[in-house]
Order: sequence, then structure tokens, then C-alpha cells
Amino acid sequence: MSERASEPSTRSEVVDRSCARTRSWTDEAMRRVQADANRSADTHLHVVDLPAEWGVHLYLKDESVHPTGSLKHRLARSLFLYALASGWITRTTTVVEASSGSTAVSEAYFARLIGVPFVAVMPRTTSPEKVALIEREGGRCHFVERGPDVYAEAENLARECGGHYMDQFTYAERATDWRGNNNIAESILAQLGDEPYPVPEWIVVGAGTGGTSATVGRYLRYRRLPTRLAVVDPENSAYFPGWASGAHDYATGMPSRIEGIGRPRMEPSFVPDVIDVMVPVPDAASVAAVRHLHDLTGRWAGGSTGTNLWGVWQLIAGMLRDGRRGSVVTLICDGGERYRHSYFDDGWVASHGMDLAPYRRTIDRFLDSGVWEAPA
Repeated sequence: MSERASEPSTRSEVVDRSCARTRSWTDEAMRRVQADANRSADTHLHVVDLPAEWGVHLYLKDESVHPTGSLKHRLARSLFLYALASGWITRTTTVVEASSGSTAVSEAYFARLIGVPFVAVMPRTTSPEKVALIEREGGRCHFVERGPDVYAEAENLARECGGHYMDQFTYAERATDWRGNNNIAESILAQLGDEPYPVPEWIVVGAGTGGTSATVGRYLRYRRLPTRLAVVDPENSAYFPGWASGAHDYATGMPSRIEGIGRPRMEPSFVPDVIDVMVPVPDAASVAAVRHLHDLTGRWAGGSTGTNLWGVWQLIAGMLRDGRRGSVVTLICDGGERYRHSYFDDGWVASHGMDLAPYRRTIDRFLDSGVWEAPA
């Protein structure tokens, strides 16, 4: 049976391009993706103990408990639902994405769930651990020599095989329903409902595609909440300088060492006008902060969680200076087990020229005194 209706013999005939078999497959694919969400309880909101006299409550939204182990599980689910609803993925479609990280792992999972092939286009320098995670979910890895080439290569590959280029960096901000429907911002506010400060002073996130910050910022405005959105940004990323200068085409051309956040260019899904504050974070500070989190709580997390926390400590210090009480929420973006070869390995840290000691001393002094002193 042809997927396309035959051409009408006259202009007066009704054209019916639908196909019951195609719609039936799409309905089943939609059911499988939506069932994944129904099977998953909401992610936990952990409390971090701070001195009671501060009057500040810190919460970590633990996105590492998703089936694919990261915040990107939400994004991948939304991207697949959006593409299926738009008719871009059918039973014969190969899904292609430009990603070497957690998004590719999560998209490979959903491609396997609905029974379509998945190809992740990534730099050849991608860690073997990430490649193994993608392949374990049934995906195929396609390598390029230079990181900036992933976009064009993914688009060309999708065109050549008649597939669909998912393009997370364009569609992340529009695939997620920012008005609600269990997006991450709605989930955070619901979970805080019975806490001492149910409307937080700050929500702190990083920007990879820009989809999470866009969703949170829009939702806060939609609900008319006073909560402010802070976005943290690692070294080499274009987001902070682009946001600060107002240059929407800002580019550094350099990759981030903090996986999952930071981009060499301002991506289409990044929405700067919903952000109240951006905090540039040295990579060594990100690593020191995530290691400190493990020492403090026993929780393993990735480097982007450390970036979040470095921004959190500075914002809480500002609250203490101003005599403000309230709550602050940030994310555990992914688990740290997949980074034991890097952020938690002293040899890797040394090979990248990072000195963590000054940043660790700053965190320790702050939690002991409540006073923030920038690293020497």
C-alpha cells in the first residue's frame, strides 16, 4: 500500500493523503512514548542541610533517576512526541541527531522503544563510555573529525537516508509545553507545595540546548511568580557572553569540557530574555563543586551539576547578605558514574590543567561562615 494517495484526476476531487496503516503505527508509537512517562514517578526533590540560622532551604531536583539517567530523558521524550505529532517520524524513518552526550543516549532509548533506527553524529573524541551507552540502547554512532561539523553532517546524513534530523538545538524550546503538562518547572513548584517556602527565590539551571531554561523562564512568567531564573555557563560557551552583550549570533567555536551544557554558538532554542541572571563558572569550580557534593551528601553527579551548585552558593550568599530567607532549587542533571574517568579522576583533572583547591576552599569557607570569598 502506498503511503501517498494517488494524484486526483480533476481539481474538484477531494484529496485524501492519509493512510490508516501509517496513522495506526503513529498512534501506537505515541502510546509507547506516553506510557514511558506514565510508568515513571516524578523525580525526587532532595533537601541539602544548611545552617538553620540562615533560613535558606536548598533543594536538588534529581533528574539522574530517569530511565536513561539524565535530564535529557525529558527532552528526548518531548522531541519524539513533537516529531510524531508533526508526522516527521514514520515506521520507516531513521532518526538522526547531532549529539555525543546524554541527549543521544535518551533519543536512542526512545527510538528503540518505537522500533526505528537511530544514528548519533558526534566527534571522534567522544568517550568510549558515552559511545557504549548509546550503542547499548540500540543506536549507531557516526563520527566526524571536528566538533562544529556535527550539525551539517547530521542534516546531510538524514537527507541521504530519507530520515529525520531531530535537531535538538532548534526544537528543544518548542517541543516542551512550557505552560504545564508536567514540565520540569511545574513539577518543581508542585513538589514545593508543602515546604516552608513553596515559591522559591531562585531556580538555577545550565543551558545546553537552551530548552530547560526557556521552559522554566516562560513558566515562571506564565504563573506570574516572583521566582528568578539564574543560568550558569561553563568556560568556552557562547551563552554568557552572547547574553551579556545582546549578540544573538555570538560564537566561540570552542567545545565545553562540562558535558551537557555550554555551546560554541548561540543555539536557536536559547531564549535569553527569560533569564534574570547569568553566572559564568570556571570549569575547575564545576568539578570542585560536584566533588564537594559527593563528600557532603554521598550523591554522585556530573559536572553540570557542579556548575549549578557553584552558582547556587553565590546566590545564597547574596540572600544572606541581604537578610532574605527562602528556598533555592537546582538540578542534579545526570549521575556521576559515567564521569568517573573524568571529573572524579585526579589524573584527568591534572591533565586538563585544573587546580581544584582554591574553589574547594571557597565552598568550605562559605558553608562554615556564610560569607562568599572569591577564589584567589
